[in-house]
Amino acid sequence: MVIDAPTRARWSVLPQLLAVDRTGAAALIADPGWSDRERAAVLADAAPSMVLRTDGPVMGNSESGSGSGAPDPHEHSTPAPFLLPTTSGSTGPPTVLARTRDSWLIGFDVLGALPGPVLIPGPPSSTLYLFGALHALHHGLRLVTTDRFDPRDLPAGGTVHLVPALLSTLLDDRERHPGRPAPGVIVCGGAHVAPALRERCARLLPGTVLIEYYGSAEHSLIALRRDGGPLRAVPGVRLAVHDGVLWVDSPQTVLGRLRDGVLQPIGPGPSTVGDRADLGADGTLTVHGRAATTISSGGALVAVEEVEQVLRAVPGITDVVVAGTPHPALGMLVTAVVETRDGVGPSRRELRSVAREALSPAKRPRRWLLTPALPRLGSGKPARSLIDAGLRDGTLDALPLPGSPGGRP
Repeated sequence: MVIDAPTRARWSVLPQLLAVDRTGAAALIADPGWSDRERAAVLADAAPSMVLRTDGPVMGNSESGSGSGAPDPHEHSTPAPFLLPTTSGSTGPPTVLARTRDSWLIGFDVLGALPGPVLIPGPPSSTLYLFGALHALHHGLRLVTTDRFDPRDLPAGGTVHLVPALLSTLLDDRERHPGRPAPGVIVCGGAHVAPALRERCARLLPGTVLIEYYGSAEHSLIALRRDGGPLRAVPGVRLAVHDGVLWVDSPQTVLGRLRDGVLQPIGPGPSTVGDRADLGADGTLTVHGRAATTISSGGALVAVEEVEQVLRAVPGITDVVVAGTPHPALGMLVTAVVETRDGVGPSRRELRSVAREALSPAKRPRRWLLTPALPRLGSGKPARSLIDAGLRDGTLDALPLPGSPGGRP
């Protein structure tokens, strides 16, 4: 079943999701931010037997084709899924997955009980926020849900689930309003937390525990870091790196992917989403980002996440996305799209100075653009695919940084 809620009532889907689970069916929560093309592709792959709108009538399968809904667990000799999550779509079209209840129960126990109340400031269509909400209910904690993050909603001594960009927003607000209530725990996922952001959090919120996790829609929780310690695999997860790519063997892995209503199994055994990583002899994990986001510029391979981490540490920057734009000689030009607080931030000269100190020449951006707001997914993560498309066709709302005529070297 697909549960379709309008933007104004996103969290009204939660009772419906729990009710669908009680029937033994699997549910997919539609994202109101999907384009018509993305929505059509998701419905074609999920092939639901029913579409339920929280503000309207239940529809049969005429909207979604002739599919029969969730895969039959007896037909495929697999455990029954309870949820059909979709990948974030940050680097491409969303993919429909099939997840069992037990796979998330394992993750709930791994993360453990956290102090309540728990604030979930994003949409349930994002698995990051849905996981946080169901984790809170699993542990009997009071749940507070909102459609967007507002630091004034922070629960004193409680828990909040965030992505790094929203953690930066929280810390900006903390500098302006140091007397506001502080959460007891911040759970941060969705992207790597740069060391500078971690240090800033410890300085501005000394009594708050920061729990970072690395995971994916396919594997759920893979590794955890608490208060700046090393990033290590969670219990029950086995990691290996082959040719620089991380492989994960986990009981939390999804059953598989849905294509035209047919389950394409994943596993059992190791699988990968293409993240590049290093694994130390002591089990310390260092993730360098998705291979799909690597830029080939002048014969060198540039990991965009590494460049972004350096630039996010610059005072005045809210967020930054690094992408490749075509160049006749270099193939791709390393391009930084910078979002600043209130449109005021560092100059191109300041950013180039930081890049020279921290990055080798091939990794330094050669094109610098300023935007009032990066396109984002419902989770708050930058929508890389939209940014790439906007750079290609010239529709991205961004201008050259001061001192950067035309935005080119």
